[in-house]
Amino acid sequence: MAEGRSTKRWLPLEANPDVMNQFLWGLGLPPNEAECNDVYGLDEELLEMVPKPVLAVLFLYPLTAESEAARLKEDSVQKDYSNKVYFMKQTVGNACGTVGLLHALGNVTSEIKLQEDSFLDRFYKSTANLDPSERAVFLEKDTEMEAAHCIAATAGDTEASDDVDTHFICFSCVDGELYELDGRRERPISHGPSSPSTLLQDAAKIIKGMIQKNPNSMNFNVIAVSKKVA
Repeated sequence: MAEGRSTKRWLPLEANPDVMNQFLWGLGLPPNEAECNDVYGLDEELLEMVPKPVLAVLFLYPLTAESEAARLKEDSVQKDYSNKVYFMKQTVGNACGTVGLLHALGNVTSEIKLQEDSFLDRFYKSTANLDPSERAVFLEKDTEMEAAHCIAATAGDTEASDDVDTHFICFSCVDGELYELDGRRERPISHGPSSPSTLLQDAAKIIKGMIQKNPNSMNFNVIAVSKKVA
């Protein structure tokens, strides 16, 4: 949950689907539309247990010298990305969990029905035509979101502390491509072709590669945002 370019710091959001669900439901995501679920492993049989369809995948990983070197290497390669991707920068310290969730839902607003005039409904409508940096400033100034994040951050099983060395990113499928969305980066990172039906498996392959680069750490967590099917 890396430092942003703001002096503002929030308490980190726990990688806990129950906490995230209460957070999102309170902000305007109807419980019968979508929910967060644990991904217990990246092997095919464990991925099969995840409720489908999967709308997005959140990944919490440790910030290490290896992960930072890989990020800088990828950032050095300028690549265009689809203008359909909803992407925002992260300027508030420890806000990566919230930014990850905003990325997750922001890229599937056509597939889920947010409560009209709820926080999330207003947020996406207000930021639709802003650039990634302007969206970050909008979030930084939003006291309603800050208050909701604070409540969620203190609702987890572990004691909240702003001294952390882990970071959330989001994987979404947009326009037939798998995108890694990380508010610390300058732009979304494309990981090649994907589809809504293969999003979870495609993201799992990338996540496996990131875990292999940090063999000495156990501090990983994968959460899927799944659409509820009646």
